[in-house]
Amino acid sequence: MSYVVAVVGATGNVGREILNILDERKFPLARLDCVASRKSQGKEVSFGDRTLKAQALEFYDFSQADIALFACGSGPTQEYAPKAAEAGCIVIDNSSLYRMEDDVPLIVPEVNPEALAGYTKRNIIANPNCSTAQLMVALKPLHDVAKIKRLVISTYQSVSGAGASAMDELFTQTRAVFVNDELKRENFTKQIAFNVIPHIDEFMKGGSTKEEWKMQVETQKILDPDIAMAVTCVRVPVFVGHSEAVTIEFESEISETQAYDALEAADGVLVVDRREDDGYVTPIECVGDYETFVSRLRVDPTVEHGLSIWVVSDNLRKGAALNAVQIAELLTQNHLTKSRVSLDA
Repeated sequence: MSYVVAVVGATGNVGREILNILDERKFPLARLDCVASRKSQGKEVSFGDRTLKAQALEFYDFSQADIALFACGSGPTQEYAPKAAEAGCIVIDNSSLYRMEDDVPLIVPEVNPEALAGYTKRNIIANPNCSTAQLMVALKPLHDVAKIKRLVISTYQSVSGAGASAMDELFTQTRAVFVNDELKRENFTKQIAFNVIPHIDEFMKGGSTKEEWKMQVETQKILDPDIAMAVTCVRVPVFVGHSEAVTIEFESEISETQAYDALEAADGVLVVDRREDDGYVTPIECVGDYETFVSRLRVDPTVEHGLSIWVVSDNLRKGAALNAVQIAELLTQNHLTKSRVSLDA
């Protein structure tokens, strides 16, 4: 069985990555519609060896699609995702709008696929924050061995998480340093070239940023509401690939060997952990991969049952596009028996 899929925001970074992954994974497509803002109408995007033209979101008929993968930002999503859902199209949304809605499932397919059944309440499924998605893939196999009690996390997030203009700013600032040009700031609160910025999204009451809050509440919704967390999110001068230093306190004993074996056996995880030079994964090495990489597995001696790990993933893939496509795959495998769209001319 094949399905009609709309990619909304097809001309953006995540939208283009969704197109790549749909092609790579041979998603069962009866038709693929590329949808974008009116100013991008007619713009060409690549899909495998084909070139497709973007349709205007304002005029797109969602009743003629089975699934819509939204990657267009909160503004357009807020207006058009409910309209798509009301038209009978199942929305998989990459924005933060619906993640904490009680009647919208927040899904990482390797972690909580059973929660997907709740999509029927509103016809909307939420994709988690990019940093949360890779974290969940790494933590779920450990949580199944020995329940996680507490997490202390520091993230090292690439500029691609802030969009194409942020990537351009890193490039232009880096060049400006070498040619002694003026360094201009437009996307970040501080210079990003040759610097790190402990500030992602707006500050909230209590001193945390919204990005830090997202990681906490999304982890609790997806994995376990009782997990205590302390999170610091940092933007770093890396183009693609988020990294996380994670310290875990468990409720019961877990050995390094048990943890290693659980991670090795888990879907979506690749353990690269040799205690030698080059025996770990860095962001530049994960670009283009589906997996979440885990390195630097070791005991945390400051608590009774503690481990520390280093987690790296391509944020445009597992953090956004891949996770969305995997959700769509789950839908077609377990919930949709056939396409509702007639393609007869």
